[in-house]
Amino acid sequence: MDKKGNTDKFRFAFLTLPDYSMIALSSAVEVLRMANRVTRRDFYEWSLVSMGGAPATASNGLAMAPTVALDQMGHVDIVFVCGGVNVEKAVTTELLYALKRLDQRQVPLGSLCTGGYALAKAGLLDKYKAVIHWENISALREEFPKVVFSDQLFAIDRDRFTCSGGIAPLDLMLNIIKDHLGREIAPMISEQFILDRIRNDQDRQHIPLQARVGLFHENLIEAAALMEANIEEPLSLDEIAALVGVSRRQIERLFKRYVGEVPTKYYLDMRLRRARELLLQTAMSIMEIAVACGFQSPPHFSKCYRNMYGHTPSTERQMSRAAVLGEKRAA
Repeated sequence: MDKKGNTDKFRFAFLTLPDYSMIALSSAVEVLRMANRVTRRDFYEWSLVSMGGAPATASNGLAMAPTVALDQMGHVDIVFVCGGVNVEKAVTTELLYALKRLDQRQVPLGSLCTGGYALAKAGLLDKYKAVIHWENISALREEFPKVVFSDQLFAIDRDRFTCSGGIAPLDLMLNIIKDHLGREIAPMISEQFILDRIRNDQDRQHIPLQARVGLFHENLIEAAALMEANIEEPLSLDEIAALVGVSRRQIERLFKRYVGEVPTKYYLDMRLRRARELLLQTAMSIMEIAVACGFQSPPHFSKCYRNMYGHTPSTERQMSRAAVLGEKRAA
């Protein structure tokens, strides 16, 4: 991406596939629009494209115009493939050839929601870190073993910019703008959108357990639901097993087989994710957060947090505050 100080216009193209996610597309485009507004400069231009030039119908049944044909879009600095539901049906041989031609021309490529499937199918994500909507991660890891799929919200790896669905493209674009225009612009945009904070590539998609194990493991899903409902006063594994109506040993086997970790580790990670949300989004003290997330003492909380995130809760909060302060000073 261009660095701060370059005043040339940066042109985005959003290649819309049939049944694409409109919330993902609009989240990306609106950040670019707001960047132009808050800077009072037209730094960014964007266009919607499709293979044939006709507006693609989104998964909500609506279509957006104007849309131009991919081979008539002119010069662009990056192309994002916008996917949604039934993406496999939308990925045609013609599309794959078109994406490969863009790569041969050294056009940076990105994807929103399930658009990463098209890039992976074309072999354009091999040996790249990539992100796709959590509903598709497991299947695509099997189908495309050369792609390093991550459960992050988004990933920027060299000339590939991939993200999950929903409003995650908003966070991706804000981080792109930080690199392009400087750190002071992104907070101005997030304030317009009433965002509590700008998420970075360390934030993860929360993948519901039901999506990971399917619909047929009711005991496992019920156990996870009990954990979710008892964060402040964690239940023992024996209590969870009794409430579910199975043995402790059976709960352990279910988690080990279908989740890949012991239930106590799954429960602890859930509580630590909640703690990180409270650290970053509230003014609660570390003691209050430790209590709210079921830890016996701040030192125990700090040790567990450091083991998961690589630094202590106090360091996490200091880094977050320093980043905000630095952005305000830069503004």
